[in-house]
Amino acid sequence: MRKKIVAGNWKMNMDLEEGLKLAQSVKDQLKGKGKTKAEVVLCSPYIHLSSLNAVLKDSDIMFGAQNCSSEPSGAFTGEISCSMIRSTGAAYVIIGHSERRSYYKEDDQLLNKKVAAAISKGLKVIFCCGEVLKERESGKYFEVVKKQLETGLFTFSENELKNIVIAYEPVWAIGTGLTATPEQAQEMHKYIRDLLSSKYGKEVAESTPILYGGSCKASNAGELFSMPDVDGGLIGGASLKSDEFCAIAEAAN
Repeated sequence: MRKKIVAGNWKMNMDLEEGLKLAQSVKDQLKGKGKTKAEVVLCSPYIHLSSLNAVLKDSDIMFGAQNCSSEPSGAFTGEISCSMIRSTGAAYVIIGHSERRSYYKEDDQLLNKKVAAAISKGLKVIFCCGEVLKERESGKYFEVVKKQLETGLFTFSENELKNIVIAYEPVWAIGTGLTATPEQAQEMHKYIRDLLSSKYGKEVAESTPILYGGSCKASNAGELFSMPDVDGGLIGGASLKSDEFCAIAEAAN
């Protein structure tokens, strides 16, 4: 049985005080509802990480970063290494988010190096893949996702893959108000699982969580998460409101 995961991606939002207040609110609300069956992860800006460790230490909520360097250390001004992230107590890192791919031109070869760096330091990876609107409309979305996974992930061993969560994010549905239908999400998630099965075998495919990311809200989370191959969500804007985010976490139950 795959564990459901609900990860909040705060993106570049909230100063330190605001972020810690949000984390405390999420912690209090989920604690009040009893133990959630889903694993809950808060992926914050770097500035929050050390302090999140203290806020969340007596809860089941995990936390992580939104990006990492592909290099272990050195003269890379402004970069944050995986060992730095891990030293804060963080357990996760998001790699390959569509905004990193688009705005900062991160390609799958670089993302592959980042995944390797993260795994080597004991971090779990949320690896993002997905197509833009033009690729969806032209019918190339399977081809696009296959290339992203083959280049970015499929160089890793079966054992290394145990540290990887895949997040399918249709880029055309991020921050646009558009959302893939549950059937569209299921179609792609099943396709990804079939790719995993072809590469690593059925057991690995069945044990790898695949999350949906793309305007997932409390109002549609239950329907999306009910699909057999949708194992939770990577939540953007809705993760900035504790009530909304906690409702999504509950929907994963």
